[in-house]
Amino acid sequence: MRLHHVQVSCPPGGEQAARRFWVEGVGMVEVDKPVALRARGGAWFRSYDAAGAVGAEVHVGVEEPFAPARKAHPALVLDSVAALDALTDRLAGLGFDVDLTERRTFEGHERAHVRDAHRNRVELLAPA
Repeated sequence: MRLHHVQVSCPPGGEQAARRFWVEGVGMVEVDKPVALRARGGAWFRSYDAAGAVGAEVHVGVEEPFAPARKAHPALVLDSVAALDALTDRLAGLGFDVDLTERRTFEGHERAHVRDAHRNRVELLAPA
């Protein structure tokens, strides 16, 4: 068994802000949603490893009424602490809230928590 994707939510019309976070900030690529699901709105994003395999997939779905996920969250693993630092610097530079207060509280990893464009919690990890 393996995880196929995680879903976070956005308010109606929030797709462009989601693209800014997931594509410009995190570095994922947007992929087309299946035709049967496009009318629902939202957007899907993927990252690929060096061999071209899908490494992570995030679906951003439209939810009304919308409330950001404050505790539930996806956790993405980066290859190195340097990659974690580069990503958190990029996200902070784009104006996203980056929290480093729990940097060394998860054994074997360094981590950060960020808030996406809609204030959903996202965890970023790297092997220590």
